[in-house]
Amino acid sequence: MSVWTDWWAQEHASREEAGLVRRLRPRGVDDPTIDLAGNDYLGLARDPAVTRAAATAALQWGAGAGASRLVTGTLAVHEELEQTLARDLGQPAALVTSTGYHANLAVVAALADRGTRVVSDAHVHASLVDGVRLSRARLTIVPHGDVDAVACALRDAERAEERALVLVESVYSVLGDAAPLVELAGLCERHGGLLVVDEAHGLGVHGPGLVARLGLAGLDHVVVTATLSKALGSQGGAVLGPAALREHLVNRGRAFVFDTGLAPASAAGALAALHEVRRRPDLAATVHRRVGELATALDVAAPAGAVLSVPMPSPHAAVAAQAAALDAGVRVGCFRPPSVPDGVSRLRVTASAGVADDDWSRALDVLVGMMGTFR
Repeated sequence: MSVWTDWWAQEHASREEAGLVRRLRPRGVDDPTIDLAGNDYLGLARDPAVTRAAATAALQWGAGAGASRLVTGTLAVHEELEQTLARDLGQPAALVTSTGYHANLAVVAALADRGTRVVSDAHVHASLVDGVRLSRARLTIVPHGDVDAVACALRDAERAEERALVLVESVYSVLGDAAPLVELAGLCERHGGLLVVDEAHGLGVHGPGLVARLGLAGLDHVVVTATLSKALGSQGGAVLGPAALREHLVNRGRAFVFDTGLAPASAAGALAALHEVRRRPDLAATVHRRVGELATALDVAAPAGAVLSVPMPSPHAAVAAQAAALDAGVRVGCFRPPSVPDGVSRLRVTASAGVADDDWSRALDVLVGMMGTFR
């Protein structure tokens, strides 16, 4: 065996012992399992208006954009999507990327450098963490949701950096709680900081997102990133904020500059989904009602978004509970270290407006019935 083969085997054995092995499980087109694990919060991924728009764009433009956005990969459908996103989210400008991960990488790595202090909530997504690593900026990690800790970091008398970046999510993907955005935006305004808010779990579930709902959209010191792959049921990402920020990213956002443009089908699908979000507020209302039902049934706190997290005693228990639910016809997610910021393994259960009422009731019965065994 080579040194690499040896190392892979050792790493796998360590993961197996700790209950942290992850495996890919392909899903069939007509899989009858009730899906409470995915991110299609509003059920738009298979909505006829969305799929028709995506299919038409693929036939018109081709399967891919064909190049990076700065070469020939910027299509009219990208421009229309950017204008619609900016309008719907109340922002001056938007820039679309190929994934939400790329949006976070691009904005953080392009805005932060050795002259920037980054203040990051301890629970932000891995893509924001990786953006900071690429930027090589000085990082201060503050306890989750701690406004006073952010204030201290921004006021730090020993801070040598001229600029400061504060990183949060509007709705956090593990605990499901909302960030104190109004307070954080006020701090950034007073101390010359720039608040970067990842709306991955807010957009759609809260209409135009919590930044817009709270009257913070369009402020020079607040920037929004978003994904098109959750509530909008498509794929891609976006950065929204001042026009000067967009221009800076077009020139300095490496995750944008050196990446192939978003596929036209994904862009058109997201456009159609934005229209459905505006036209059908009942979808988000269904999500909020169902997540409340879930929280009551499973005896956990109701989250601010669509994702409910159920603490489990160990990684092994979380995996076993996930397998038991799947055997009963219900797919739920499973969070284990290092994917959980506080190290607590959890089941991740998603409230979706796309699940039929009968299936929803059956899934609730399955989850309630098995919880006594594994918690």
